[in-house]
Amino acid sequence: MVIRELDLPGIGKKFEMEVNGGDKIVVIVHDDGRRELYHFYNGEEDSASMVSMEDAEARLLAGIIGGMAYSPKSLENIEVVLGGLVIEWYKVEDGFACIGKTITEMNIRKLTGITILAVIEKNCERNINPGPDYQFTHDSTLIVMGERKNLKIFKNYIRDGRL
Repeated sequence: MVIRELDLPGIGKKFEMEVNGGDKIVVIVHDDGRRELYHFYNGEEDSASMVSMEDAEARLLAGIIGGMAYSPKSLENIEVVLGGLVIEWYKVEDGFACIGKTITEMNIRKLTGITILAVIEKNCERNINPGPDYQFTHDSTLIVMGERKNLKIFKNYIRDGRL
């Protein structure tokens, strides 16, 4: 997958992405926060559809597409790459060493270099930016961010309790 990026002076930035099947998605992010999404059928030059959204609407849609509102059951790990940082989803399974311990007790950030962005509990309750007193529970899903090299350390640490 290739994403092309183009500065639009005085307007914002344009992103083009070709998706499976040859269709193309174009997103224009305006400096005022508005977003325009265009869909082009395989090889066609005229857009098949266009949607314009305000900043808040675009961020909500990004969360839905990115899996913040619902993560398909078949996907245990999801990965999003932002520059050198990676965002991944990890499910805390039965027997993990972290269960019943807090973020502070595990000293997650210092020992693994990973930041926990959010936790989605089994009952679908969301805890965005959990505090140091958050206690890990079975079947919760952790949304974490860090460098790729630290993600393996983190997963092993929450599972086995060893670095």
